[in-house]
Amino acid sequence: MAKESTDNVTIDLFQSQRRPGRPKTNPLSRAEQMKLNKRRQHRRDRARGLKRIELKVEESVYVALNQSAEAQGMSRSQLIERILTEAMALTDQDV
Repeated sequence: MAKESTDNVTIDLFQSQRRPGRPKTNPLSRAEQMKLNKRRQHRRDRARGLKRIELKVEESVYVALNQSAEAQGMSRSQLIERILTEAMALTDQDV
């Protein structure tokens, strides 16, 4: 039986051949793409007037925030911002 390059029925004949994967569409490496995307995200956030805050919390607080945010249909970031805004409004009233 002859091996035809267009024969897909006898696939076992082609197991040794490497099939081309998804073609490379971007000249940058994945790491460089991620770095560029993160830089663009920071610029978009800055243009929207957003500032970055990083904090560490106990896992129980983290889980509670996730559950509460999901129940209210918002992101965890939006929930934390709302909690902080409400807390700041309360402290402004007390002063």
